[in-house]
Amino acid sequence: MSVYVGESRGELLAWLNELLEPTVITKVEQCGTGSVYCQIVDSIYGNLPMSRVKFNAKMEYEYLDNFKILQKSFKMNRIEKPIPVEKLVKCKMQDNLEFLQWMKKFWDTNSGGMGYDAQGRAGGAIPSQPQPSRTTSSSRTAPSSFSRSAATAGGGGGGLGASRQVSSASAAQVAQMQARVAEIEAHSESLLKERDFYFDKLRNIELIVQERSAVEGVTQEENDVMAKIQEILYATIEGFEVPEGEGEVEEGQQHHLEEEETF
Repeated sequence: MSVYVGESRGELLAWLNELLEPTVITKVEQCGTGSVYCQIVDSIYGNLPMSRVKFNAKMEYEYLDNFKILQKSFKMNRIEKPIPVEKLVKCKMQDNLEFLQWMKKFWDTNSGGMGYDAQGRAGGAIPSQPQPSRTTSSSRTAPSSFSRSAATAGGGGGGLGASRQVSSASAAQVAQMQARVAEIEAHSESLLKERDFYFDKLRNIELIVQERSAVEGVTQEENDVMAKIQEILYATIEGFEVPEGEGEVEEGQQHHLEEEETF
């Protein structure tokens, strides 16, 4: 049986920024305001009251208002998927990532492939970037600085329109790069945790082998097994060097075990 594996954060953010332009989304957590989910469903059915959606929502009670609109749209369009509102409004990454992955799959299945005029459907109420109360100050200020730079470079009326396009494109690129960096950092953290997990296991095995090898009366067969285990534990690959001080620590530990045995 095949198992559906959702898109990564970077892929989802790139999709959202393309679909919902001029909205700029840099974090999955921003979906917790509810407005993005409303836009996704509206891009499929085109029947949500988007003028009632709070795109500048900053408080949880405002998020809840947006999710009420989303819940009504689910019921109206006969979407049976339960909406975990209490989790989503906390703007936690994992909860919103899982729901957003489901939304992307639903969109792929039901969208007609038509372009979506996010700004037009919202009556021009969409800000360049949603700003939930849990969003960091750096993510709030980045797009606005790009907008100011592009507007200054634009000059007159024709230039202003071009500068807005440049600003929108630049902000979208920044959002994609920030999402990619966040994804790489999360992956790196996961690898470090996995490394420490297996290192601790090997270290515990090493201590057990050392303690058992120091016990008197151990059979030759068991000694051979302990020696093979140690050979595997201390095996290295070409080009690997044992960090300075590590050998000294092992010698010190062995000496300590010998003293305990003599005592």
